[in-house]
Amino acid sequence: MLESVLAGAVGLTQGLRHALEPDHVTALATVVAGGPSTRRSVGYAAAWGLGHGAVLVSLGGTLVLAGTVLPPRVGEALELLVGVMLVVLGVRALGLGVRAPDPAEAGHTHAPARGPAPAFLVGCVHGLAGSGALAAMALGATASRGAAIAGLALYAAGAALGMMLLAGAAGPVLGRLARAPRSATALVQLAAAASILLGVVWFARSVAGIVAG
Repeated sequence: MLESVLAGAVGLTQGLRHALEPDHVTALATVVAGGPSTRRSVGYAAAWGLGHGAVLVSLGGTLVLAGTVLPPRVGEALELLVGVMLVVLGVRALGLGVRAPDPAEAGHTHAPARGPAPAFLVGCVHGLAGSGALAAMALGATASRGAAIAGLALYAAGAALGMMLLAGAAGPVLGRLARAPRSATALVQLAAAASILLGVVWFARSVAGIVAG
């Protein structure tokens, strides 16, 4: 019992920390920057958490139950997807941008994404890339497979909660910036450029890991 409680507490705490990693923050920023209301931002973050958690628990849980780990090269290949996704999100945000609202549309911004689906897919890719390493950590941290799966689930819940808290805190700031069309456009462009740069670095690092492995 104590082992399960400790595994859960560690999983939840680490998940909260995991939400603040640069690739997660950058990817979500490209989705929410153009539609910066607090409610919408938190909705996108929740969609990200749902996708991330669903893939993490399903694939990671399968590995835990099987008592196996992903080969290092497979893990690195999945990490490549994160790099590609970051570049695609950045290019997409640059292409769509934010146009100045018409007088009849005052108070409305035009987001790079029209709904939570992109954030859900982004979360799925992150969950896919990280599930193998997390399953290995969970297996190594406890002798109980049930406790390991519970730790994975709470890790995913912590990551989702962390992203939602971050989005909720950023929402009012983004909303104020978006009232000025130039600021809104600059915000999207900054998020897009950061996503592309991080994606290229992430991709190169993963390729180096595959070659070295």
